[in-house]
Amino acid sequence: MQLELTEEQRLIQRTAREFAERRLAPHAAARDRDGQFPVEELRELGQLGLLGVNVPDEYGGAEAGVIAYALAMQELARVDASVAVAVSVTNMVAELIAAVGTPAQRTAHVRRLVSGEALCGAFALSEPQAGSDPSAMRTLAERVDGGYVLRGTKQWITSGDRAGVLVVWAMTDVSAGHKGITAFLVKGGAPGLTVGRLEEKMGLHGSSTAQLVLDGVAVTDDDVLGGVGGGFRLAMMALDGGRIGIASQALGIARGALEAACRYASEREQFGVTLWKHQAIGNMLADAATWLDAGYLLTMRAAALKQSGQPFSDQAAMAKLYATEKAGAICDIALQVHGGYGYTTDFPVERAYRDVRVTRIYEGTSEIQRLVIARSLLGRASK
Repeated sequence: MQLELTEEQRLIQRTAREFAERRLAPHAAARDRDGQFPVEELRELGQLGLLGVNVPDEYGGAEAGVIAYALAMQELARVDASVAVAVSVTNMVAELIAAVGTPAQRTAHVRRLVSGEALCGAFALSEPQAGSDPSAMRTLAERVDGGYVLRGTKQWITSGDRAGVLVVWAMTDVSAGHKGITAFLVKGGAPGLTVGRLEEKMGLHGSSTAQLVLDGVAVTDDDVLGGVGGGFRLAMMALDGGRIGIASQALGIARGALEAACRYASEREQFGVTLWKHQAIGNMLADAATWLDAGYLLTMRAAALKQSGQPFSDQAAMAKLYATEKAGAICDIALQVHGGYGYTTDFPVERAYRDVRVTRIYEGTSEIQRLVIARSLLGRASK
């Protein structure tokens, strides 16, 4: 596995870090408090090439690879996880269309996504009754002359109310189960596409999470992504890569929390010495640093495998499972080190504690990751 970063990867990492410190850090707390969606910030990220880090240059992307993308995600999430998740989904949508879309679809959508013109992308897979089990979806695609009409409800859609381009999954053949799922490209604001509600969440207040209602949304045959009946395969393919992004997001949140805890432990005195000199506090910080590095290595391994074109599904599941679970523990430690101050909005660790919790849920829960890993283990053992 590649451990030394290339100059291009360092440049992407540095660009993301400098943008996060300059543009995101000053307003992160206010964005969380007021629920401000980062419109201008996303436009600027598009100009910097960070909305299409792993998208080919011919479609307007940076073509810097999966490792660079993971590094950028960590730097953004370290300062503002709400912005990071919008960036993550946009990269995922743009990469999916660039990989399996027709030339016309790539021309129509990918450049708009990676430049920031479309603002962001959305991945409309989950439904009120179909979260971890996409084959239970009820959104239907009714065949009409020249295309389809979509009807149904999507749930938990990140940036669903803001996205200029959405990938929407629907059943074209209910009798075929998951083989009857098809993916469609839908433009934001399409007739019949409305927001049912915006969720009031525990964290990620600067990121919108929408329930979307599709009531007669018309799409053409040219809007079918990846072929009729091929939607389930596309969703699984995208989610495998997306898990690297969410693992990176969790690591970034945890790194920011740990850095805050280390600063506080170096400044705060109790019983005549700084906090970190108390063995109990030092041990907590040491554990957190070790977990963070282990999560980083797992995530970089998955990123390196994907970048080199090798199978990476199991490794992405391991990375997401470990990184998100341990990131939650690290944020808990960071808050504990701050004592009562950590429970107030005067310090950033309470926001990290709230923001990190969802990383164990979206783009595949920890339980689903364990299922993926276990199935792979048992599959190999039975051969």
